[in-house]
Amino acid sequence: MAFRFETLEIWQMAKEYAARVYAVTAKFPRHEDYGLKSQLNRAVNSIALNIAEGTAKNSNKAFDYHLEIALGSTFEVVAGAFLAKDRAYIAEVEHSVLYEDGQRLAKSINAFRNTLLIS
Repeated sequence: MAFRFETLEIWQMAKEYAARVYAVTAKFPRHEDYGLKSQLNRAVNSIALNIAEGTAKNSNKAFDYHLEIALGSTFEVVAGAFLAKDRAYIAEVEHSVLYEDGQRLAKSINAFRNTLLIS
């Protein structure tokens, strides 16, 4: 029996986004291990983990609360990607991928949230 979150496209997207962010942050300078690298990795993990946690809730309102946190974490990763680009930790092309994927994920989370409001 699969957990409910495993069937959600937004959870699959969040998982893939986490893999991309981890691949990018692996190349950050060592002095960022407990700084921006750690912050980005924690924020990107928060997206998938909050989506999963939300599926265990007994109401759409409670689920929506966790989706709101996941959305905020998505914005945090995108903002962190700007900081990484400004510090020359990532190239413009890497930033563009993280930005576009973050934008797509945020839109998908919001679209899913809207289905909860209708239900």
